[in-house]
Amino acid sequence: MANESRPCPCDIGDRFDYGGRGQEVQVEHIKAYICKPPAGTDKAVIVIHDIFGWQLPNTRYMADMLAANGYIAICPDFFVGQEAWKPSNDWATFDDWLKTRNAGKIDKEVDVVLKYLREQCGAKKIGVIGFCWGGAAVQHLMLKNPHLKTGVSLYGVIRFFDDKSSLLHPTFFIFAEKDDHIPLEQVTLLEQKLKQNCKVDYKLKIYPGQTHGFVHRKREDINPQDKPYIEEGRKDMLNWLNKYL
Repeated sequence: MANESRPCPCDIGDRFDYGGRGQEVQVEHIKAYICKPPAGTDKAVIVIHDIFGWQLPNTRYMADMLAANGYIAICPDFFVGQEAWKPSNDWATFDDWLKTRNAGKIDKEVDVVLKYLREQCGAKKIGVIGFCWGGAAVQHLMLKNPHLKTGVSLYGVIRFFDDKSSLLHPTFFIFAEKDDHIPLEQVTLLEQKLKQNCKVDYKLKIYPGQTHGFVHRKREDINPQDKPYIEEGRKDMLNWLNKYL
């Protein structure tokens, strides 16, 4: 079934043998994974990982997909050396673990990465995408960072920033219909607040039958009935980036 009962199934359908087409680099105090397209470009996308961290093969797979579509893609370690969550960890300790990893406190790291993309990679138009914890971070950045052009928040945890909706840049919110972590009532409420307060282009889309983590599921074939929605989510994400970058 599509609805895996896992506290955070972002690692489902992982292919640990996926090595990635990019390389790891040191960007000031941050390690990062970067993948560049075959042809030169001045467009870049910062990829913000989920709770499983910057080395999760699923997330690197998405960075590689962005590079294959013409973007410089960089996935920094926004936990800055702190351990990522592991599926084997005790979920009873998750809230304490999360306290030291605030999706709203990544501004210093984002500034460092923006500088690197501009000065070392020649990027002029920079957007951001993020998954789960990273999706919440995207919403935070779209509310306050003037240097990013656009964002895509994929199943970003709404409760982190549910009272904030005055976005600065066009933002696309991707949600799963059967997400155990993001009830549809929260999505409806977010949409109402955006309608009231948001002056820029935005879109919310709910993908039927899907669960948390579906777009960056590396094993797209794990549930054949989900594959069309996984592909649709990725295509929608790319179309949004293409429109605004």
